Amino acid sequence: MIFSRIESEGLAHYSYLIAHNGEAIVIDPRRDCDEYLSMAVGQGFRITNILETHRNEDYLVGSRELASLTGAEIHHADSQLDYRYGQPVKEGDSWHAGRLKISALHTPGHTPGHMSYVLHDPGGNPWAVFTGDALFAGDVGRTDLLGEDRARKNAEQLYDSIFSKILPLGDGVLVCPAHGSGSACGSSIAERKWTTVGLERRHNPKLQVKDRNEFVNKAGAKLEFPPYFKKMEEFNLNPPLMRTARPLPMSPGLFEAHAAESFVLDSRTELAFASAHVPGSLSIWREGIPGFAGWFVPYDKSLLLVSDGEYPEQEIRMLSRIGLDNISGFLSGGMLSWNMSGKKTGSVDTLSVTEMCSRLDRESGGNLLDVRSSGEIAHSGKIRNATHIHITQLPGRLKEVPEENLHIFCGSGLRSMAAASYLKKEKNLDSSVILGGTSAWDSATCPIELMK
Repeated sequence: MIFSRIESEGLAHYSYLIAHNGEAIVIDPRRDCDEYLSMAVGQGFRITNILETHRNEDYLVGSRELASLTGAEIHHADSQLDYRYGQPVKEGDSWHAGRLKISALHTPGHTPGHMSYVLHDPGGNPWAVFTGDALFAGDVGRTDLLGEDRARKNAEQLYDSIFSKILPLGDGVLVCPAHGSGSACGSSIAERKWTTVGLERRHNPKLQVKDRNEFVNKAGAKLEFPPYFKKMEEFNLNPPLMRTARPLPMSPGLFEAHAAESFVLDSRTELAFASAHVPGSLSIWREGIPGFAGWFVPYDKSLLLVSDGEYPEQEIRMLSRIGLDNISGFLSGGMLSWNMSGKKTGSVDTLSVTEMCSRLDRESGGNLLDVRSSGEIAHSGKIRNATHIHITQLPGRLKEVPEENLHIFCGSGLRSMAAASYLKKEKNLDSSVILGGTSAWDSATCPIELMK
């Protein structure tokens, strides 16, 4: 038997594989399917069915990809949408993996046709519930994705789904959501890797309510809406299959010739990018690609990659998970080959946090741009006199960015470098990046002010 959760790093997306007696079911698969196939084939299981909890917004679902490789049948929720693949699910539908039964439970709220799936043990008892984006560890699903005018009604439906359908399954039932901590699909998902109905009933802040109205007020908050969500909603009605051709290496000359008409993404560390980079490129460190590429990388341009010199396998996989497939090539040999070819490079000034604090206390010090999130600021404190624009809000708030003597600050320097490269690309604005976080901040003129 297999009961496995597969986590997609960066997106905090969870998919699941359940297998027994030669048959396997996959729930909410990601687009790169190697791991499902390795588990199933390696242990002699055949993937027979693929279940989707809802039409996803934050990643490109892998149902069609996995079905093309296995012949499995696809069953999708939100059946009122114009899907071009698979079969619709209705409450009460069921499937078997050996002696294990999985049945559909209609749990609207996050989306109108959202389905959860209840796994029964061989004795028929509820064992686990795959809640998709209805219920998370420490949080509940967003209800604002269909617009503010629908948020309250959606939150009312979500209350009924959780309190009338999921919680009655029993405190000992495992809760298996589609996302963990860090996902954009919840506001405060806890870091409990595994949880149960009972744990959520007792410890989930959104469930500690007296009545439906209080829940609606807690759950109906409007959150940031990444621009690529709309693209995922469109793609996930008929997900494209992955490209079979792999991006090829490009010599510095060929890379330079294509760069003018392409979008160049540099996945190296912030220090490597600061030292030397292809002019006009955007810095998003490799582990940050799932969380930030969708905010800044366009879908309508070819994409060129600069990595540390190795084949950018992880970068390609992460980009494919949000449908960024149009990768024309990558810089062969990385920046070493670029520099050895005598090509023009860009650079970004950096300062340690202690150097910046000393400069602020000796002189005017310039303008500070803090690109941390509001949650980080509430937790670690606000830097006096700094302009605060979360990095994901930069595209819509460029006019608010100070244009002279600009120093950019985040929790480490990684997001600051991404912001600096974006401002250089969009506004030809030079800036310096402050390396280090609030733990090392010690300025008398611009102290950290704890939020009340």
